[in-house]
Amino acid sequence: MTSTARKAPWITARSAQAAIAVAAVADAFRAAAVRDHYLRHTDASLHKSGFISMFFVDLMTLAIALFLVWLVRSRSNAEKLSPGASVPSRGWTIGAWFIPVVNFFVPRQLVLDIGRASSASWEQKRDTTLVNLWWIAWIAHAVVLVVGVGWRRDRWPSSWWPRRS
Repeated sequence: MTSTARKAPWITARSAQAAIAVAAVADAFRAAAVRDHYLRHTDASLHKSGFISMFFVDLMTLAIALFLVWLVRSRSNAEKLSPGASVPSRGWTIGAWFIPVVNFFVPRQLVLDIGRASSASWEQKRDTTLVNLWWIAWIAHAVVLVVGVGWRRDRWPSSWWPRRS
């Protein structure tokens, strides 16, 4: 006899959380290494910043993959728990994160929809507040990355800028 009860993807969730935390620490080291290279252009600083940056990219790729696996499993559980609920499709659950501009608004709503379909107590203020805080942190991180890269002319290819007369 098989059970139709769904298990919460806790291992995947905890793995994603750990990978995100480690990637955040690596991001801080990456920023320091890149700053060091910017201030002192040496081969050693270039190698160090490149190595740490690639390590960060690898960690973020792992964190993203784990997070998306968790989100899709949560979506599947929500669909089974509340068959009539408005749950996004699997493709949209993943794809919304990769569409420019859309990825600033839609994924938050998808997470809220999945949460509401997963739990009868989801409407509690605490749950939506946590999602909103997480989303604010996500957007703030994106803004910090853009500002950290520096929207300066000397950092971008000259072909992107109009010629001066």
